[in-house]
Amino acid sequence: MATDYDAPRKNEDEGNESIEALKAARSNQGTAVESEDADNPSFVLGGNDLSNVELDVVVLPPQQDEFTCMSCFLVKHRSQLDHADKTGPICKDCAA
Repeated sequence: MATDYDAPRKNEDEGNESIEALKAARSNQGTAVESEDADNPSFVLGGNDLSNVELDVVVLPPQQDEFTCMSCFLVKHRSQLDHADKTGPICKDCAA
C-alpha cells in the first residue's frame, strides 16, 4: 500500500476508532488496481517512431591491453588487474 508522506499526521487521540469504523473507512476509499507490469513500467518516448530502425554494432575482439574479469565479467584495462587465480584474472574492484 502506498504511503502519502504529504498527508497531515494524526494526533494521538485519533487512535481510538473502532475496528468497524476503520473497516468502513477503508472500504470507502476504494482499491487501487495493480498492474501486472508494476515492477517493469514501460516508458513512452515522445518523438519519432524508431520501430523500423536497425542498429549496427561493431564488436571488437579483446585488445592486447585488456582482460575480462572472471568475477564481474567486465572487460577492463590491464592497469585494473589485481591478480589472477585458478578461475582467471580478477580486477581491483572485485578483489577489494
